[in-house]
Amino acid sequence: MLVKTFGGAIQGVDAILITIEVNVSKGKKFHLTGLPDNAIKESQHRLVAVLNNTGHRWPGKRVVVNMAPADIKKEGSAYDLPMAIGLLAASSQMKEEHVSEYMMMGELSLDGSLNPIKGALPVALRAREEGFRGLILPQQNASEAAIVEELDVFGFGHIQEVVDMLEGKSEAKKTIVDLGEVLSRSLEDYPFDFADVKGQENIKRALEIAAAGGHNVIMIGPPGSGKTMLAKRLPSILPPMMLAEALETTKIHSVAGLMGEETALITARPFRSPHHTISDAGLVGGGTYPQPGEISLAQNGVLFLDELPEFKRSVLEVMRQPMEDRVVTISRARVTVEYPASFMLVAAMNPCPCGYYNHPEKDCVCSPGAVKNYLNRISGPLMDRIDLHVEVTPVPFTDLTEAPQGEKSKSVRQRVIKARKIQEERYKNHDRIFANAQMTSKDLDTFCKLDTQGSILLKNAMEKLSLSARAYDRIIKVARTIADLDGTENIHPEHLAEAIQYRSLDRESWGS
Repeated sequence: MLVKTFGGAIQGVDAILITIEVNVSKGKKFHLTGLPDNAIKESQHRLVAVLNNTGHRWPGKRVVVNMAPADIKKEGSAYDLPMAIGLLAASSQMKEEHVSEYMMMGELSLDGSLNPIKGALPVALRAREEGFRGLILPQQNASEAAIVEELDVFGFGHIQEVVDMLEGKSEAKKTIVDLGEVLSRSLEDYPFDFADVKGQENIKRALEIAAAGGHNVIMIGPPGSGKTMLAKRLPSILPPMMLAEALETTKIHSVAGLMGEETALITARPFRSPHHTISDAGLVGGGTYPQPGEISLAQNGVLFLDELPEFKRSVLEVMRQPMEDRVVTISRARVTVEYPASFMLVAAMNPCPCGYYNHPEKDCVCSPGAVKNYLNRISGPLMDRIDLHVEVTPVPFTDLTEAPQGEKSKSVRQRVIKARKIQEERYKNHDRIFANAQMTSKDLDTFCKLDTQGSILLKNAMEKLSLSARAYDRIIKVARTIADLDGTENIHPEHLAEAIQYRSLDRESWGS
């Protein structure tokens, strides 16, 4: 007897429909086909124990299980549930009437209980697209999948509950998630606030500009000056995620297996801070079975690289293409997958090996040229993709003890949201531009026209400060964002003057 059940295979951040065909006929052997990996090949031993321990029996006949399409590699133990249901139906141990109406996924313990899986959200989206009546998952994944509207999601803790529901012996309760409540739950729920930072008003201003325009930023300063503290508070001033952004971010974390049992949707912008010993594949993604890396896990959020020069040169260089194209392409012999990579890069570094170059009180003990050599660990093409260079100086003792509490992130965030809305209206007819940082040189001529006074100011700054040629476009983009924060349509000289301050590392004299 032939029975078909349905599951999903993850490729990139999307799911592909997998048809699991179970045929029970005369004979004795078990055959599993369709490019299964070792975890699936071991499923026979699990399924024998599961059926025996739940009051059923392993069919004493020839069993053939085919996973179609056969040219796609199937990975993981999440196919246990559809295979078990197919075996029970094909061996007439349960009714098959409603089996093919649902997509189902779940790993089985030997006692028949269901364990959580990766990629529940992409599977749910695929189930809706394919027109299935509903989706059957482990209870731990139900809230995540229930975010998908127009799809009935059922979460179960044991295979017998699934059998009873499919046979009509019990009525299962659909998992319901209030999407509006989920989206609004974490709008003000941030563990860090700018009000905690004493002093450093110029650095806060630079981060506000970076958040308003989607600009990458690097902070350079001595140890203990507050670089990491400031970076951790950047997500608290970023605009709230729209539903499409939240779904995209959740899909990536779901595929990576990072969703908690109580987390239905990621609504807070991610903040990823990998250690400098990370590998190339760990940062951009990959591996024998491709998985998203830190770049993709920071989608729609912040990727913070502390002690930037300590990262391996090869690791930093692989970021260049994703920063430009906002997508990571992982190619393997059998498959090519793409992961989104739209993130804000925030980097921090000491100015020299000892850390005290330009320190107001402590002397730098580095040898001549060491400062330049330390900075040169970061390639020109990578530095070219960072818009704001901010020098961070230590906070004076009087500011630490007497300075009043700073402005709250909530107030700063309102200004950022206002500036982003201006940009949204400006680029509404440009699909590839969502923020000022994404403009090309050609776009600058359209959206960032300078008056005569502004052009003269920029020309003088380029010459007198010995700014490099790559600083030109970055200054104009940052000035455009500063003008948006001021609510002005045109870029004024004072906007350019402030933007010029944020190109300190481009000055030929810096570190000499």
